[in-house]
Formats: sequence, C-alpha cells, structure tokens
Amino acid sequence: MKGCRSGDDTKNAEYVLKMASDLNVRFIRLWFTDVLGSLKSFAITLDELEGALQDGMGFDGSSIEGFARIEESDIMAHPDPSTFQLLPWRSRDKGSVARMICDIKRPDGTAYDGDPRHVLKRNLQKAARLGYTFYVGPELEYFYFRSHKGTEVLDEGGYFDLTQLDAGSDLRRDTVLTLEEMGIPVEYSHHEVAPSQHEIDLRYADALTMADNAMTYRLVVKEIAQIHGVYATFMPKPICGQNGSGMHTHQSLFKGEQNAFFSKEDKYTLSETAYKYIAGILAHSREICAVTNQWVNSYKRLVPGYEAPVYISWARRNRSALVRVPEYRTGKENSTRVELRSPDPACNPYLAFSVMLAAGLKGIEEGYDCPPPVEADIFEMSMEKRAEKGIDTLPGNLYEAIIEVEKSDLVREALGDHIFEKFVANKRIEWDRYRTAVTEWELNSYLATL
Repeated sequence: MKGCRSGDDTKNAEYVLKMASDLNVRFIRLWFTDVLGSLKSFAITLDELEGALQDGMGFDGSSIEGFARIEESDIMAHPDPSTFQLLPWRSRDKGSVARMICDIKRPDGTAYDGDPRHVLKRNLQKAARLGYTFYVGPELEYFYFRSHKGTEVLDEGGYFDLTQLDAGSDLRRDTVLTLEEMGIPVEYSHHEVAPSQHEIDLRYADALTMADNAMTYRLVVKEIAQIHGVYATFMPKPICGQNGSGMHTHQSLFKGEQNAFFSKEDKYTLSETAYKYIAGILAHSREICAVTNQWVNSYKRLVPGYEAPVYISWARRNRSALVRVPEYRTGKENSTRVELRSPDPACNPYLAFSVMLAAGLKGIEEGYDCPPPVEADIFEMSMEKRAEKGIDTLPGNLYEAIIEVEKSDLVREALGDHIFEKFVANKRIEWDRYRTAVTEWELNSYLATL
C-alpha cells in the first residue's frame, strides 16, 4: 500500500547512469510542471546525463507559466534519480528514450518557489514534523473522442459495461500495460457512466510519488489514444447533459506503520485524528476549490444531478456528500481513508494534494469539530432543509472560487506567496476572457429574437 523513495541520491545517480548505458538510452526527457499543471519537457543526450545529475541543467524560465520574471529567468532543472523510466511508446530502433522528473532550483541550489513539486514537498515536510506520512489514491476519469476537434464518442457504453459497446477496452488495456512498464501500479480500470468515458485507478502511494504518477498517467493516456488514432481528454465537462470527469481522491495519514485514521473503538472505526481531518477539509473546501477545480469548465461539472458533489458534508454511503468515508472491512485497518469527491483530473496534482493536506492538518492542529454525517440524498433536499442542517455549497463558478481563494490564508501558506499570486492572477485572466466571450448558446438564444 505504501511506497517510499531512497534518500541516497549518489547511489541512485550511479544506478541511473548504469541503467541508461545498459538500456542504450540515447535521450533523456527532463519533465517538470508549471503552475497550472501542464507538463513541460526538454531533452538531453546521454553524454549530458552525469552533469545533469550532479549540477542540474539550466534553462530560461521566463516563458513558463508562473515561473520567473524576465529579469530573473535563469533556473535549473535537477532530475530526481528515483523517477528514471523508459518511455515504452518511443521506438528503440535508434536507442531508447527515458524520462526523469525534475525539481526546479535557483542557480545557487536553493529550491525555486515557483516549482509546484517543491510546494508539495514543503507541505509533506510539515506533515512529517507532526509525525505523519500522507498517502493518496486518486481516481482519474477521462473521455475518448474521435479527434480533438469535437466530442464524437467512440461508444455508447455505460458504467462497468463489458460488451461490444465499450470500444475503449483495448485502449485501456494498452494504457495499463504501459503504466506498469513504467513502474506505476494500477488497481483496476473500467468504463465509466457517460458514453466513451473511462477510469483507471492508480494504486495508493505517498503523495509525492502519486503526483508524479498522475502527471505521467495523463500523458500515457493521451499517448496511447494517439497511437490508436483517437483523442483522450481530461476536460472536466466536455459533453452537456452527461456526467463530467472527476478525480475522487482517497487520503490517509500514517504514523509509522499505523493508519492514524483508524480506531476500532469508534462506531465508524474512525479516530479523532480522522474526524478532525474531515472537519478541516469541510471547513476549507470552498477556499481550496479554485485549486482542486481550477478551470471555468470545472464548474460545469459541479452541478446537482450528475454525481458530482456540490454540498459540503460527509457521509459513509452517500455519494452526494463532498467527503465519503468508505466502510471498514475487517482486517483492513490500513485501508481506512477519506475520499474527497470534488476535484477534477485537470487540476495540478502537486498543488491539489498540497491544499487538501493543508486543510486536513489545519483541522487536526486546531481541533476542529466534525459535524455529523449526512446519509440522506442531499440532491433531494429542499433549500430550507439544507439550511436547517447547516449544509453549504461549493462555489458555483470560477469567479466565486477566485473570491474565496483570494482571502484564504490557508491556501496562501500552502502554496507560498509566489505560486499563490501567479495562480490567482492567471485565474482572474481566464475568468475575464470567459466573461467577455460571446458563446454559441448566446447566439442561438438571442440573435434571432433580440
């Protein structure tokens, strides 16, 4: 269930150099992520690898979203030896191609504040100081379409369909095999609710490993789709009237080998730590929403009626609640976890995991009181009934989410001033562009009558 990374960088570097030579690697792609969660890359040859592992590789960060200003553009990509993997879809006729995920640093070797991977590491270090290790297991959903120019589906299949209706079976199979070739374990895969919608669930891991894996997963899904002549998208809500794609994120804290969320004395088998963590997630859910659901389109998914949670509450069985606690299975104490159901798969996982953890830890540190679970279908409740139970809602659009995040000390602290300010500025620009655009819906509704 749990993974770890070796702290012996010298030994790892020696191993990488040997593996690269043995596997006839000719090029190494150095990956890193910008503030919005877009994967960036540049390639080096095998001859440059030893120097890159020792000193990093310099590049101009001024054109990367949320990175350096033009006057401070020189930054360094330091490849993490533990992330060395061959890219299985690349031809090996003229030598192999590998990838390594990088930490971004300043020329003096200090961590760069604009690096989302550093942000997650910093939040994990805070958890470690409190004695915790943070584990996550995200469920990333996505769609296959005929091309990127439209939403023509490949099938009319439904949830868990195992028929000729599921045209994505071979694509999912090849994707899973590729992920496993890259050392990323998969729990299961299946057709999702909407036509041409699919899900592949990655096996639980520590949050840093999982963020790296999630970035790799998104690229692999797209690469395999392209090989098959179709297009894959993690857009949260590409088809009106159908379910959108979520990234339900299962979370737990461990103290050593013990799951800090489990208590056999509690009727729900949850510890006080778990209740306070849930309370933190609920209390700060509105202000972290801009990070976990960062696009204008994200809020087309977060509407009642499509299995996407909008009501701030928690439950055991109720999937209309924002936070769900899967029921305990005897002998599976380490599987005790909480599931946040609002994030979507187009977020930046490094930042999303950071703010989830920060919210949960805040609840633990300050002893937040957890409200009682709500097992009734909240979608069916009247507004008055929800108000009576104190059930609030997530922001209804990106603008509301921006207003919430701008005043959040918790998110600013979790992301750091640099990324916080760059992220909010980018979201304001996105909202203004959306707000001033004239849509096809407006033309269809008004042009002929007004």
